[in-house]
Amino acid sequence: MDKLLFKLDIEEFIKKFKTFFAREKGLKFEGDINIHYKFILELEKIEFVPPPTIKNLDTQLNYLKKSGILKLEDIFEFIKIIRYFFYLKKIVVEGALFNYISKINIPEEIKEIEKLFDKEGNLIDEIDDRLLEITKENERVKEQIRFSISKIFSSSKIAPYLVDRQIHLINGNEAILVRGGFNHILKAKVVGRSSGGFFYIIPNSIEELKTKEEELKNRKLEIIFEYEKNISATFSNKFLFLRFINREFDKFDNYQARVLFAKEYDLEFLIPKATKEIYIKDFAHPALKKPIKTTIDFSKNILLITGVNAGGKTMLLKSILTVSLLSKYLIPLNIDAKKSKVGSFKEIVAILDDPQNVKNDISTFAGRMVEFSKLFNKKDVLVGVDEIELGTDADEASSLFSVILKNLKKNIKIVVTTHHKRLASLMAKESDVELLAALYDEENQKPTYKFLQGTIGKSYAFETAQRYRIPLNIIKEAKKQYGEDKENLNDLIQKNINLELELRAKIEEYKSKIEKIDKLKENLEEQKESEKREFDKIKSELEREYLEAIEEAKKAVKLSDKKEIHRQLNISHKKREKIKDRKVKEEERREIFVGDFVKYQNLKGEVISIKKNEAMIEVDGVKLRVDKRSLTKTNPIIKKKTTSKTTFAKRANSSVKLDLHGLRVEEAIEKLDQFLSDSLINGFEEVIIYHGIGTGKLSKAVKEFLQNYPNVKSFSDAPPNMGGFGAKIVKF
Repeated sequence: MDKLLFKLDIEEFIKKFKTFFAREKGLKFEGDINIHYKFILELEKIEFVPPPTIKNLDTQLNYLKKSGILKLEDIFEFIKIIRYFFYLKKIVVEGALFNYISKINIPEEIKEIEKLFDKEGNLIDEIDDRLLEITKENERVKEQIRFSISKIFSSSKIAPYLVDRQIHLINGNEAILVRGGFNHILKAKVVGRSSGGFFYIIPNSIEELKTKEEELKNRKLEIIFEYEKNISATFSNKFLFLRFINREFDKFDNYQARVLFAKEYDLEFLIPKATKEIYIKDFAHPALKKPIKTTIDFSKNILLITGVNAGGKTMLLKSILTVSLLSKYLIPLNIDAKKSKVGSFKEIVAILDDPQNVKNDISTFAGRMVEFSKLFNKKDVLVGVDEIELGTDADEASSLFSVILKNLKKNIKIVVTTHHKRLASLMAKESDVELLAALYDEENQKPTYKFLQGTIGKSYAFETAQRYRIPLNIIKEAKKQYGEDKENLNDLIQKNINLELELRAKIEEYKSKIEKIDKLKENLEEQKESEKREFDKIKSELEREYLEAIEEAKKAVKLSDKKEIHRQLNISHKKREKIKDRKVKEEERREIFVGDFVKYQNLKGEVISIKKNEAMIEVDGVKLRVDKRSLTKTNPIIKKKTTSKTTFAKRANSSVKLDLHGLRVEEAIEKLDQFLSDSLINGFEEVIIYHGIGTGKLSKAVKEFLQNYPNVKSFSDAPPNMGGFGAKIVKF
């Protein structure tokens, strides 16, 4: 494993990850990866204190198995594990993780032993009268020692011999530092010499007290040994439980380390699926300081990477293997996990370095053959081979490796980098082989570290040599020797790459246009439906009012009294006029569409999208999501050529804080939407949103909303003193 980590350049990354463990362990942990992932997801929603450092207890368990006696400090290591599970039982209150922890029943005998220790791992004096008496007696002796030393310091006779008036601890004993000749004044035992030639002494009066102190210490050790013997006997009887709880602690340690590592470095978990396909979206290799994120579709059995020297081929290969390895062991990584997919492989093999070994008398090519020979008996393996042609004739190697790869691909998945165009052309005929070319910026004469799928790439050996200042005349001579026909082949390859890039750019352009048209069509359909519903409603109301007017007129016709007839006709006339007024008002009322210029509060902007009752408006480059009903139409905004500055009127009682505690998700999101709009209007650059931890639903909803909100540059969990995982710092 260590060799593989070294080959993939992730040693430092894994070292960093391992610092989150409570005790040292490997990357593997047994069990169903999907159950582990379920526990990890639940643990991510809980704010918890990481476990204390615990030492490996395998040796201590072996002692207990053979009824051995443990030291007090070893016993306390088990107690620390027991206490941490007590803590977990308090904070984990729901879900599968709760069911798992609640089933861990700690025996009463172990609980009683746990009560014997203080926080530092010492036996509590109050549990035994003998210990209590020894502690009190020891304090009295120490007080006598301090008094004796103080008396010596105050003596005028010894004063000329004192170097200082401090008590020095020498080999665990309190000593005084004096000059030579002190023995004429004070009887004492010399216990050391200082660098300045002075003497560390213990006066005889203190020596007697120190002897008494030592006796008390020995008596305490005898009592402690008695407890060690009794506790070890109980532990031996509960050996199976202690072995179990020790193992379960390691399991939880694996969970908590992964959760805290992911939160610390903003990483995501990618779970292997029961497939052999690999699709990587926006992966950043941890060894790169300023990585260009990798996106690659590796769904076929073989991926053949060709192209420019130093163009990122090897790092792409390492990235594919790294993603597969980290996901295999549930280690979080810098990737878009939702859009990525990785298969499940029994083993990951990296054939990256030069296998030449003088000691074993093996050549580069022979070493490569040894490595390849091992692959024919493997299944469900992901293999990465860098510079497959290393160490032998190009034409022979192309033929040999094309046959080897065709046979190996039946049982294993292989990613290969090569400069052999012949090998690439031989493999290109296979339907389950994907070609990938590293691209080169010819205008600026440097690699782009980007890749083009479905084609063969040039090596750009001559261009690379020129970039690294090989004389131009030598490069020209090399090109001449290389041959005009081969150079023409390179030109054809480059033309093919250029055409492919142009084609893909046009496809993307058309896709974007189609998406815009579809969006516009969808908006128009929604507006059409909305207007139809409004029209039907108005039509129904008008018909009802019209019928009422007719009825009033009919009543007037039936009356014999002229005054009453006129009165009823007046009522009918008024209802008819009311209908006319409503028609005029409805005609004047105009629906708001995408592209209309509108007024929102005291701001003027343009409608850029509409969805149901929400509208997105743009005000001088700032996008705001607002309630459509709060908008009124206005005259078009005339854009001036001169630079202008929009002044936003700040709202009263504006704040950079928003507290969403206790709100339902829908209420919270509506409040958050208004808050962000107001913050933009007020010109705030940074705000804080308190959402709490709870079940995690509100936290997730806030995160998703912020990811899609225009003008939010970034957001992250707040520092511990400002709310930690229960709050978000948002920057505009």
